[in-house]
Amino acid sequence: MNNIFRIAKREFMATAATRAFVIGLLIFPSMIAIFALLGPRLFGSRDFKIQGTIAVIDPTGRVLPELRKSCDPVTIAAGRKLAAKRALANAPQQVRQLAESSGNKNVWDSLEPIPNIQIIERPAASDLEKEKAWLLTQTRENPRLALVVVHGNAVEPAGGSLDYGSYDLYVPPNIDDRAGNEIQRCLREAIVNARLQVRALDQTEIDAIVQVPPVRSTTVTVKEERQTVRGFNVMLPAVFGALLFMGVIGGGGQLLTTMVEEKSNRIVEVLLSAVSPMELMAGKLLGQMAVSLIGMALYIAMGVAMLAGFSLFGLFDVSLIFYLLLFFLITYLLMGSLMMAVGAAVNDMKEAQSLMAPLTIIFMIPWLLWMPISRNPDSVFSITMSFTPFVNTFAMLLRMASNTPPPFWQVWLSILIGIGTAYIALWFTAKVFRIGLLMYGKPPNFATLIRWARAA
Repeated sequence: MNNIFRIAKREFMATAATRAFVIGLLIFPSMIAIFALLGPRLFGSRDFKIQGTIAVIDPTGRVLPELRKSCDPVTIAAGRKLAAKRALANAPQQVRQLAESSGNKNVWDSLEPIPNIQIIERPAASDLEKEKAWLLTQTRENPRLALVVVHGNAVEPAGGSLDYGSYDLYVPPNIDDRAGNEIQRCLREAIVNARLQVRALDQTEIDAIVQVPPVRSTTVTVKEERQTVRGFNVMLPAVFGALLFMGVIGGGGQLLTTMVEEKSNRIVEVLLSAVSPMELMAGKLLGQMAVSLIGMALYIAMGVAMLAGFSLFGLFDVSLIFYLLLFFLITYLLMGSLMMAVGAAVNDMKEAQSLMAPLTIIFMIPWLLWMPISRNPDSVFSITMSFTPFVNTFAMLLRMASNTPPPFWQVWLSILIGIGTAYIALWFTAKVFRIGLLMYGKPPNFATLIRWARAA
């Protein structure tokens, strides 16, 4: 046992006590923080303002007045404020408090500047080709954004039918998509208002009739009741699946790399002169497992802190952390040992790629299918996946983090299947280790590895 812990300590220090590990461990949280701070500035629209002129040919004479109203900065600002209030109604309480505080009353207005669109009228009998040429003569101070030609039946359909017309929109080649979307929004609103006026209908009354505000549901737990957070039940399984995937792939990949390097550099021959192959295998597994647990503990702590910061910790089942760590240990012993067997059998990383491809594909199957598993945790497919070796721990964790956790007996049956599969993988790796560590020459395939396991 002393030799195993010495190798584990050596493996842990060789990985964890390096600048590369510390930087790699902190780089992802740092990227999240940087993106949270700079993302709104990099991807937002604070520095872009829609400004320019629109020429309108309106044979109906009814759309143009409504278009002036819909493009009025005051109208646009009021519409954005109403949309922001509706969006905040479904946001967590702390987000609403931040947006509604005295210093952030106009936070939604500061995200995108209010457009400044001037509208000029063209005669109904205008030459369309000359008007199109008007678009190509641009000025920097007041760019020409679009030419709008309203159809004659856009407001009142011909012949008493319900087939309304629309409009034709001509834009210059350099127009921004955001400007084009805003113009079409104003036109759609103007045409609808003009149709309502023709039928003597009140827009405010119709809005009141058709508007059904979304209601925030209440999540009932054993201890309390709280407002439901949309998307929480969808993202939670994905987060747990990502943690399991990154932890196992990261640690297993490091095991594979170190084994290949030590074998190609003949360091493993020196190690085998002091310890047995089993002690070397166990020590390396434990050492890299400790490294992976440090990274996982950091991300779990970050996630718990974020949930507590947004007052969402009550929606989170703390026991999931225990099962995450348990499933990680099982999956790590399974995949990590197999990756170590591959590293012990080959001579360089190129040879390892052909043997690693099937393992990677098998392990990624439940991650690629996380949505159907988490959305339908009690389906036949989800239950089958949670009892299928190699992927059962991943699928079961997704089911446990979903909004319909599986029965207790299914969880522990999946754990027992995972432990049995990990034991077989460790047995297989131990057999390959005894032969493969000192084998050089032609790279083996899976059939060769199986023959080694039988012969050892």
